[in-house]
Amino acid sequence: MARRERVVRMSVEQPLWRALTAYRVLTMGYAVLLFVFTREQFERPWVAVGFLAALSVWTLATLPKVAGAAGCTTRFLVADLTVALTGIMLTPLADVHAQSFDGPTLPSIWTAGSVLAYAIKGGWRWAAFASSLVAVANIVERGEPSRDTLHNVLLVWVASIAIGYVVEVARASERTLARALEIEAATRERERLARDIHDSVLQVLAMVQRRGTALGGEAAELGRMAGEQEVALRTLVAGGLTRTSHVSEDESLGAVVREVEEPDDDGPADLRALLARHAGARVTFSEPGTPVLLAPAAARELAAAVGAALDNVRRHAGEAARAWILLEDWPDEVIVTVRDDGPGIPEGRLAQAEGEGRLGVAQSIRGRLRDLGGSAELISVPGQGTEVELKVPRDARGKAGK
Repeated sequence: MARRERVVRMSVEQPLWRALTAYRVLTMGYAVLLFVFTREQFERPWVAVGFLAALSVWTLATLPKVAGAAGCTTRFLVADLTVALTGIMLTPLADVHAQSFDGPTLPSIWTAGSVLAYAIKGGWRWAAFASSLVAVANIVERGEPSRDTLHNVLLVWVASIAIGYVVEVARASERTLARALEIEAATRERERLARDIHDSVLQVLAMVQRRGTALGGEAAELGRMAGEQEVALRTLVAGGLTRTSHVSEDESLGAVVREVEEPDDDGPADLRALLARHAGARVTFSEPGTPVLLAPAAARELAAAVGAALDNVRRHAGEAARAWILLEDWPDEVIVTVRDDGPGIPEGRLAQAEGEGRLGVAQSIRGRLRDLGGSAELISVPGQGTEVELKVPRDARGKAGK
């Protein structure tokens, strides 16, 4: 029987919304009861009755709004805080002597619910804004605020900002946890696929390679191709860099099969992803364990220069040549070295090629690096292969970024 996994989406802030809903209902009832027991102290009780009636209707009607972040819109928050501030400013009108003693305002502690809604929705900055308006309204309502009034105002201000900050930290932790769970799930799926591929496809390719080599002739060529595909597939199974798969065929350097992700023009691109597609049976790619980030245009130009260097390996080093790509990430620059084990370049051959109009090295490699503010150095010793060292400054932007 197949095992089914159930994914449960956890939300650290949903309990806060439920608590806020209950708080608003309870504090609404508290404000009404407080007026009932002290109604003889009000010179204009009809003002208090009108406001508390409106407060009760508003609270009950907007319960769906505070049930989650989606319903708690900015327009609702502004309207809710306006109700609270109106109640505070109406307190002296309903009770002429309210300014002479530190009695509760008409909305009482219900006002804190409006501030908490700001904190849960927008974090500590929104909470600071809302609590500051409440503080100003309380001070204006008191006229000459006492120490107790200032103490209460400061308490609401600090508490709301603290809650808003905790909410922001909780959201960041939730995002980190969700990302970790996604990576764990992807890893488990990749391991499962690797087991299945190892038990089937890789074994078949290995068998074809052995039998083809033993038979010789055209079967040997078929065996060679099967061996290249086996190496490329093992590279893929071992774990590509990112999500989107690119498959290309290179007759001289072997099949290239790596998982890579196209860079996002809105943010830095990981150069490893662009260079990984060149890896194959005869091309070895060595990379750092952490992302190598460059501006997207610069990353694409540098990757194109590496591709041009590998093109030269295919054309001039022969089918049996191997190539190595080394990516180095330094604080102020990025260095990519492309090396092969071919026969090397005879002295004066590059100058002769430029004179004949063949500008592969001059334009495709050195030209690109010059536009990036970098450099390209070519070292070749006859009989010992060729090495191309590409250096790009960390702040390179490329043509698109100029």
